[in-house]
Amino acid sequence: MTGDLVALVPTYGLALLGAATFFSCIAVPIPASLIMLAGGAFAAGGDLDVATTFIACLAGALAGDQAGYAIGQRGATLIDRIEARYPARAVVLARARTFTAKWGAPGVFLSRWLVSPLGPYVNLLSGASRTHWRVFTIWSALGEVIWVGLYVGLGFLFSAHIADIAQIAGNFSGLLVAILVAVLLGRIIWTRIVEHNTDAAPDPT
Repeated sequence: MTGDLVALVPTYGLALLGAATFFSCIAVPIPASLIMLAGGAFAAGGDLDVATTFIACLAGALAGDQAGYAIGQRGATLIDRIEARYPARAVVLARARTFTAKWGAPGVFLSRWLVSPLGPYVNLLSGASRTHWRVFTIWSALGEVIWVGLYVGLGFLFSAHIADIAQIAGNFSGLLVAILVAVLLGRIIWTRIVEHNTDAAPDPT
């Protein structure tokens, strides 16, 4: 399916690019990063304009973030259903909760590009937790500019190697998520060990 979607980029152009980033931001499993790489590559070949490619991808991503926030704000029970019915997504939601609790509003920014697999779930959780809309919008917009600029730019500059770049980027993003979860779990375990030792220590009086 991924290959079919990429092949449709020169045919449907900006509409496909915008739709891909939009739906990826509301947790629909679409390879938006690879499609943006393809958009940049086709722009390098003259099939698309690089500036309008960037704008279309950014507009779709911003609209998707707002839609995810609104869904979370109006349907907190939906998150519970996702966790109950889809174990794999429940794991990602748990990671997103931990990430959001750790980083707060700047976590919205980081989840756009640094740990992008968490981004759609951070959108839902931000809406469900009533994160201030203006704060969410500012941080998400800043992050999306980096995410879109990074992938469209890489596709434009290295159009002959987008498959290799996509694989490296995907592995790197997954590694960052794994490291983040390991660090947070390690901190929780360490805190509990310290608390346990404190409670078990004899009273000097």
